[in-house]
Amino acid sequence: MAHARRSSATQRVLVQQQHHILDGRFIIRNMRLVARRKVKSHRSLGLMGLQRSSASYKQSVQSIQRTTKDENKGRDLSTKTRTAPLLSDPNTNDPVSLDSSYNSWVEEHPSALDSFDRMMKTAKGKRIVVFLDYDGTLSPIVDNPDRALMSEEMRAALRGVAKYFPTAIISGRSRDKVTEFVKLSNVYYAGSHGMDIMAPPIPVKSSTAGNHQTIAPHGKIVTMLEEKTKKIQGVRIEDNGFCVSVHFRQVRAEDYGILEEKVKSVVEKYPEFHLTEGKMVLEVRPSIEWNKGHALEYLLDTLGFSNSSDVLPLYIGDDRSDEDAFKVIRSRGQGYPIIVSSTPKDTKASYSLQDPSEVLSFLLRLARLKEASFSSRTLKNGSS
Repeated sequence: MAHARRSSATQRVLVQQQHHILDGRFIIRNMRLVARRKVKSHRSLGLMGLQRSSASYKQSVQSIQRTTKDENKGRDLSTKTRTAPLLSDPNTNDPVSLDSSYNSWVEEHPSALDSFDRMMKTAKGKRIVVFLDYDGTLSPIVDNPDRALMSEEMRAALRGVAKYFPTAIISGRSRDKVTEFVKLSNVYYAGSHGMDIMAPPIPVKSSTAGNHQTIAPHGKIVTMLEEKTKKIQGVRIEDNGFCVSVHFRQVRAEDYGILEEKVKSVVEKYPEFHLTEGKMVLEVRPSIEWNKGHALEYLLDTLGFSNSSDVLPLYIGDDRSDEDAFKVIRSRGQGYPIIVSSTPKDTKASYSLQDPSEVLSFLLRLARLKEASFSSRTLKNGSS
């Protein structure tokens, strides 16, 4: 009975608000995509339903100005030997392993840098599509979420990758916030765990239909969370449009239990939403069957690659929510799920990178590989 009430409440919220703007928000109708409007500027693909119209299409990501050599002078760590984190023995001052299980974990999830040549050999002849998380992947985890800025080196590397490969950033943050951080026009932006997607400026073929609905946290949830947690030092509430993040990176360990109970007490009043936990964040999300894995599938479908055997998706992420995308890639039987972590953790990823600096090195190598291939073909065509 409780489950039936929850389902009914979810249905009510799905049809609660009527919207006729198709280029700004997530579009829902009984969990199915019902329309997409042709736009000539950046287009928001909205809440991807689980069924698309028969009009499929392929898109190429628009190239922008080539990255200069100066922009690509990023710190290349591609030859760095992968080892467990180290600290010094206080008696001998010799380095010792911080986590004895790390090396065995790396055997199961080898370095994507050390494995790069082998990975690219397997990918030869296939179309690589790149997906990335933002926090902890393209930028370091910092105490103040508003200061999670990506470096200019990372931006240049990402620009280079997006020039040659369709590239998307799928984040729990709001789409606007991620766009503000990244500042690139040739990538797909998926905010709120893929509930709000914007693509590069390319016209789209679409069908038309009416009665479009959107789902987003009620304003009262944000207000109640702010009121309930205001006495807990270090809490930051972030409204991501379709999700609400409660950051506790600066909350004292002894206060976490209190914070969790207060957040749960708010969410329990709204059965159409549920609570999940990520890296130093509690997230209030709509109780719908949608996550980063669904967003990845939707974007592949949008690009015309959903049933293509020559497509190889590559996803790099560091958080618990990225596991849904890893599972999708594993289920496809081809692709590279890559976890960003310097400590052992349960994951569906096949490969690993230690931190954003290794992500930078990986992206630089990926772009340079394609650039070298492109230059080689140009020379051959010129000599023939």
